[in-house]
Amino acid sequence: MNAKIKIDKALLNTYKNRVTSLVIMIAGLACLLVSIVASINLGAADLSYRDVYNALFQFDEGNPAHTIIRQLRFPRAIAAVCVGAALAVSGAIMQGMTRNPLADPSIMGVTAGSSFFIAIALVVMPGITYLGLMMFSFAGAGLGAALVFGITSFSRGGITPVKLALAGSAIASLLSSLSTAVGIKFNISKDISYWFAGGVSSVQPQHVLFTLPFIVAGLLVALVLSRSISILSLGEEVAKGLGQNTGIVKLIGMIAVLLLTGAAVSIAGMIGFVGLVIPHIIRFLVGNDYRLIIPCSAILGGVLLLVADIVGRMVNAPFETPVGAITAIIGVPFFLYLARKEGRGL
Repeated sequence: MNAKIKIDKALLNTYKNRVTSLVIMIAGLACLLVSIVASINLGAADLSYRDVYNALFQFDEGNPAHTIIRQLRFPRAIAAVCVGAALAVSGAIMQGMTRNPLADPSIMGVTAGSSFFIAIALVVMPGITYLGLMMFSFAGAGLGAALVFGITSFSRGGITPVKLALAGSAIASLLSSLSTAVGIKFNISKDISYWFAGGVSSVQPQHVLFTLPFIVAGLLVALVLSRSISILSLGEEVAKGLGQNTGIVKLIGMIAVLLLTGAAVSIAGMIGFVGLVIPHIIRFLVGNDYRLIIPCSAILGGVLLLVADIVGRMVNAPFETPVGAITAIIGVPFFLYLARKEGRGL
């Protein structure tokens, strides 16, 4: 009888989680649509919602308002959605694979590695194309992740969540300092300041076209891998006992993280804490099934970054506050709470 009651409760919880995830996705998509329209409408130039509609569906090349919307504001809104989704899903994958609640591309040194390699690319190849810059971003993301996991794996007592966070923070600081030194030495500080501040204010349509395939590919890989990540999140021994090849799952998962984070940094620079906050909120609402966590994280990550970009435009108008500063205001207290909670794992 007790076993039957437990099974019934498990089935009921699964049903509730699926319904909750469906509500989150529908509500999130509605918020996303409203936020995109608001993002396109708000700015230094005074535009009406009719201008937005006409620019998107009845474009007139001779109308300056239509040009502003098509060439500046619409790509900016789409870039914010893509970057937010990419960072949130990256954080979800990292947390699931490592069973580390503090995992996040910015905390684990991945975004700092991307920015460092972008600085190197600007020095070594001043006329580098945007696609080449993206390739350097991917390589830097891989370097940052490899350094953090490599250093932590050799520590006494093995890998723990707080050790990963501490190693990631140290590597991120080191790589950021090296990027600053490179910028000062070779007089490119102004060029790399955009990647340090973090934002989508300078995004052009071609940037979105270049990065979108990589982000879509990373999201698709994450969705395909979601069931395996759910199993891996139960523990490596459990996953192996269920017949899972954990090495292959981790390799493919890291490829997805590098695709998503490298593309996000190449278009928006170092934006932190999106991949920390969003997966935790989603996991609290829908449970530990990554088949639900990943799509919900993608939607709410896009909403968060788009709203942060809107707030950054309004908080000190007509000047813009970097999006990275807005997300840090939200993410730092959240990180400190989690670090205190997990501190006994040191």
